[in-house]
Amino acid sequence: MTDDAERLAEFFQTQRPHLTAVAYRMLGSLAEADDAVQEAYLRLCRSDVAEVENLAGWLTTVTGRVCLDVLRARRNHGEEGLEGPAGAEAAEHAERDAHTDPELAAELSDSLGMALLVVMDALSPAERLAFVLHDLFAVPFEEIAPIVGKNTAAVRQLASRARRRVRGQGDETDAGRGRQREVVSAFLAASREGDFAGLLRLLDPDVVLRADLTASGYGAMPEVRGAGDVAEQFSGRAQAAELAWIDGAAGLRWAPGGRTKVVFDFTVVGGRIVAIEMLADAGLLAAMDVEVMAAR
Repeated sequence: MTDDAERLAEFFQTQRPHLTAVAYRMLGSLAEADDAVQEAYLRLCRSDVAEVENLAGWLTTVTGRVCLDVLRARRNHGEEGLEGPAGAEAAEHAERDAHTDPELAAELSDSLGMALLVVMDALSPAERLAFVLHDLFAVPFEEIAPIVGKNTAAVRQLASRARRRVRGQGDETDAGRGRQREVVSAFLAASREGDFAGLLRLLDPDVVLRADLTASGYGAMPEVRGAGDVAEQFSGRAQAAELAWIDGAAGLRWAPGGRTKVVFDFTVVGGRIVAIEMLADAGLLAAMDVEVMAAR
């Protein structure tokens, strides 16, 4: 093995836990995730990556592309997903295998476990890829678009549609909406009161806060990752924000003079906030259904 090949192999090993997490979220099967990651390695070995600036990002998108092919093949062959008895069996195998892999056990023990995988099994392959790569692993829509063969706006819509379906998980939609409202309401109260510990309790450890270009122009950071850093962005703030339904899901809006200027679009899974989108683009806001929540 040449020195360059050895360096690539060593780098790949540093990325393997992350790539396995991506593939597992996409496929819901440890065996298939391992196969997908191995295929990504083979593609790495066959590719000229000397000019690739972000090799970690390249590997993530390649793994996503491999997983998309697997998901499409499942649909084409009518294979059973993760619902019902098959889902329970898959969960048992996943949990059992996790005991022998501490890093994977940590991945499976967070709020994005089998329950979310079962919900996501109802998504189309493209929706699932857009949601997993963007919302869970912060891959920009611009990088996802070529994988699914759509433009950036269409990929954003795929992720948004997937996000709404994930939010609706549970036996009753009204119960799900009520839980969302409780979480976002508690988040707003903790933000206004400067309750840093309270914010941390509501945020997933790997939460991602993203701002679109217009919101960034107002001074917001384009992306903030991690519960501590996201909590710092909100602690003692949001005094003028108000609870609102954003496309049917609980969120916040900032509306000076009664005109919506910014919305905060929350993704809540398992009672914790995993993503917040700060959106201020006028065209996007015009297409959204924003309804201020009635006071209780």
